[in-house]
Amino acid sequence: MEPLEMMPTRARITSILKKALLSGEYKSGQELSLTGIASELGVSRTPVREAFQSLAAEGLIELRMNKGAIVKPIDKKFITNHYEMRTLLEGEAIYRAAKRNMEVSDLLAKLYHISDNAEATSYQDYININQELHMAIWKAADNQKLYDFLLGLWNGPSTGKANSEADHHIKSTKEHIEMLQFVQKKNAEKARAVMEQHITRSMENILSSFEQTGEL
Repeated sequence: MEPLEMMPTRARITSILKKALLSGEYKSGQELSLTGIASELGVSRTPVREAFQSLAAEGLIELRMNKGAIVKPIDKKFITNHYEMRTLLEGEAIYRAAKRNMEVSDLLAKLYHISDNAEATSYQDYININQELHMAIWKAADNQKLYDFLLGLWNGPSTGKANSEADHHIKSTKEHIEMLQFVQKKNAEKARAVMEQHITRSMENILSSFEQTGEL
């Protein structure tokens, strides 16, 4: 069994903040404190500062000298563009993974266990398997640039105010199992189709959540 590849702290912090920004948890014009977020997440200021730089490069926040950052306006087109890129690249990654005979038995065993014990699965357990699965697919695609792009786009589980975390986790686990079953059967086209459906549903979750905030 291969050891679990952990997401760098910078990327993990970026994904947490990106999800909050895309779902409308942070509002346009809101100030984000470097020290405050570092304290809230239990990390040092360094990975938060690096996450701020990544988010600023994407146009999500504006950096303020020694004052953290300000949330920039985000619209439906921005969110749609983000998830369209994830759909294209994640779809290509799993297609390549299937073509390269990705080994999925360990991941499937974990997903079957979660599916059979949904009520006992914690939110953190779901986050961990979700991250492990996607990163394993990116790695199996065997293209470092593709891996790096997907790591930069990662925003974690796409839940929001418009849908329950439990419902999203159950649906996502079923989709994860289905896509890996197609990878196991070396059916790259169907694996891609399920991944695209998976990311599109995530986009719809975030758009619905954002609409509820009145921002769109």
